[in-house]
Order: sequence, then structure tokens, then C-alpha cells
Amino acid sequence: MTTEPELNTLLANEIPSFLAYLRVEKSASPLTLIGYQTDLDQYLDFLAGFHGLEKTALSVSAVTNLSAREYIVQMFNHDLSRATIARKMAALRSFVKYLCRENLLAGNPITNVSTPRQEKRLPRFLYPMEMRMLIAAPDTKSPSGLRDKAILETLYAAGVRVSELVGINIDDLDCKEGWIMIMGKGRKQRMAPMGAKCKRAIAAYLDKGRPVLLSRSSQNTPALFLNKSGGRLTARSIRNILNKYVEQLAIHQKVTPHTLRHTFATHLLNNGADLRSVQELLGHVKLSTTQIYTHVTKDRLKTIHEENHPRR
Repeated sequence: MTTEPELNTLLANEIPSFLAYLRVEKSASPLTLIGYQTDLDQYLDFLAGFHGLEKTALSVSAVTNLSAREYIVQMFNHDLSRATIARKMAALRSFVKYLCRENLLAGNPITNVSTPRQEKRLPRFLYPMEMRMLIAAPDTKSPSGLRDKAILETLYAAGVRVSELVGINIDDLDCKEGWIMIMGKGRKQRMAPMGAKCKRAIAAYLDKGRPVLLSRSSQNTPALFLNKSGGRLTARSIRNILNKYVEQLAIHQKVTPHTLRHTFATHLLNNGADLRSVQELLGHVKLSTTQIYTHVTKDRLKTIHEENHPRR
């Protein structure tokens, strides 16, 4: 016997349960949970205005096809990018599916609501010469310089996300064989090759850099990359470190840790790596996520043709 959905259940009360579900069942990262929390809080703000109710008075029945469409319209009116709208709608869709799963909604009211098609943006990347200059920028006479060089080498050699980089522990390294065990999205593990130059940079940091940084802390942290106080570096700290060297070199484009991940993938493909291998190295679940880099290589081929063909 199927029980009737409890349409009077308050929406705000279900968000903590939904986030707990994501954390336990889907192994969602802390950053993902914070993002979903923020997006759903903003959706409730809209919904309260749309229905003329307090946020705390909104029941699950307030989630309708019409309100979802109007939510998209409002986001467009506030000049949010298509990527941001798509992300917020993904959070909402996931939440509504959870409500259906918990039998709080009889059917999914937003199934037929279309998410705006996103613009296809080619990933930014650095050219090999720029990458060599960036990696050579840290002063390796200091502990922090040894650390920074090892960080840059790891980002470029392993193509890791910044969240993955700061999560690396000493025990994740196999320096003899040249591998790093990476904990990726959804708690999925993969092995990333260091490469000879990255291996040497990490070895130098472990020998003369990390012990000095660790001595400044009263705790023996397992983290590979340490801050000036001997604690684990944060993603923000990595971005600040990268920004320092980008400004120092006067590289005239925005460079983030993810730019180095794009650079890693682009350089592999430009030098003949196959798409499936790059997909595995990046830790992408879907090949379509990796395929954006083929556009970069096609653009490069077109440029080479235009610059070198006698009848261009």
C-alpha cells in the first residue's frame, strides 16, 4: 500500500536532512555541501517572495513547475551567468529528487523545466614556456620556496584539483615508484604519476623544506603541504601562493590552480595523449567532460595551419 505524500512538510526542515544524505550516501565534499546550502537558502528566499510567505512557513507543496520557471527568470534578470544558473538549478533538482525519494512529493514538479544551455568556454591554459617560468619562480633556498616549487610541479605533473592537492598526506606518496594516491570527488581514489621533475621537487621539499615548517607546530600533521605555522595549507592559501608568482612574472591573464589543471590536460593532448587516458588522469567520470580540451587542440591545429600553409 502506497502512503500519501506529506505535502505540509516544511521545506526548511528538510534541507539539513538532504545535506546529511549527500554527505553520507553521496560522499559529497564540504565545499559541495556549503554550495548546496547556499543555493537552496537563496531558492527559499525567492520562493518566500513568490508565494508571499515567510521562509519558515514554506511547505514542499510550494515547489511547483511555475515557481521554478519564475526562479530562472529572476536569476536572468539579476544578470547571473548561465553557468551559475545551471549550478543553482542542479542543486534544486537534486533536492527535489530527494523529496520525491522520501515520499514528500507525489511526483517531480520540475522535471520539464529546462535549464538554460551554457556557453561553451574554452579552458584557459599556459604555454609550455610560461609554465616553465612559473615553476622556476620560487626561491628554493627557503623552506617555503621549496614547498611552492613542489606545489607547482604537482599541480602541473598530476593535474590535480586544488581540493585534492591540499588533501594529500605523506602516506599518499610512493616516491620510489613515482605515484600519488589522490582522493577525488565523491571519495573516489585514483593514482596520479609524479614525473621525474615533480618527484625531485617533492623530495627536496621533504628533505629541507617540510621539516622546518613542521618544527613550527606542536602537532605532527600528516599533510604533505604545510603553511608557515606547520599546519595543512588551505585551497585559498594555494591560490594566494600562485597569485604571488603570477604577479611576479607579470603573466597577463588570470591564472588559478584550475588553469594549471587545464594546462596539464591541454599539453598532454597536444603532445599525442589519447582522450581516454587524459580522462582517467583527470579523474573525470564522463568522457564528455574531458572532450572540451579537444576544442583547444583543434584551435591550435588551425592556428598552425594558418601560420604555416603556403595557401592560407
